[in-house]
Amino acid sequence: MKHSIKVSIALLSMFLAAQIIGLFVVSSYVDVAASKTETEKAGKPVAVYEALPYNIERPNLAPDTSFIFLGAGIAVGTLLLLLIIKFRKVSLWKIWFSLAVVITLTVAFSSFLPKAVAAILSIIIAYFRVLKPNILAHNVGELFVYGGLAAIFVPIMNIKSATILILLVAAYDIFAVFKSKHMITLAKFQAENNMFAGLFVPKQLSLKTAVSEIKTAAAAQKSSRHTDKYSDSGNYAVIGGGDIGFPLLFAGVAMVNFGFFRTLLIPVFAVAALAILLAIGKSGKFYPAMPFIAAGCFIGYAIASVL
Repeated sequence: MKHSIKVSIALLSMFLAAQIIGLFVVSSYVDVAASKTETEKAGKPVAVYEALPYNIERPNLAPDTSFIFLGAGIAVGTLLLLLIIKFRKVSLWKIWFSLAVVITLTVAFSSFLPKAVAAILSIIIAYFRVLKPNILAHNVGELFVYGGLAAIFVPIMNIKSATILILLVAAYDIFAVFKSKHMITLAKFQAENNMFAGLFVPKQLSLKTAVSEIKTAAAAQKSSRHTDKYSDSGNYAVIGGGDIGFPLLFAGVAMVNFGFFRTLLIPVFAVAALAILLAIGKSGKFYPAMPFIAAGCFIGYAIASVL
């Protein structure tokens, strides 16, 4: 088993919570009246989305081909981060990371809070994520940040592009972990600088450690006796941000056809697939989670389709 039962349950619970919160955020941006009108005109389910706060613009892309833009964005973003790592420009990563956190959290919080309050709360969380790393602030932010991301990108996708994207990401995940190994480089760089995009759970989980400062990640990585390139040894168990965000995009797009409650089958089966990986995985090893999660998403989608 990759982690203890307690830590695994904590990871899986937060993964599922991030999916449900994300779907709620996306649904809150749906203009119900306009969607009903467009659905009647088209003769099939259509979702019309409201504008984002502070004039944040969604990319103007065709849903059928949006996966190309998103895939290219992943490639460019990965290359930029690898360059930042190579030249040790940590300050650039902090600025980039902070902006991404503030924007996505503002979008997420604005779904149920006044936008001024949402922006202030987002800045506070970003402060504790970047300058005063704290487990509680980190994971609270992670529960909402992907909902903001989904509210930006779900409206420019359809089920075809979402399916292609999640398949591409799953294949990329396998390559990046087992072949090029740069996914491991990215994960270790983020952990060493206490700015990890993803869920972060102390392996010695207790009430005290769950609200503690993140101050031992770098030391744990540097002092680890494990030299295996696939080792994830350290004081924290993690689930990467992509493993949370991409299934949420897929589920968010599917929600147009299924509605909120039937769509929940997708994250339920995604978390079940992730649980299998955690159960069969070995401690101290990196594994590509997206192939498992993608399979869970497709099973959940298939079941939701016949209900």
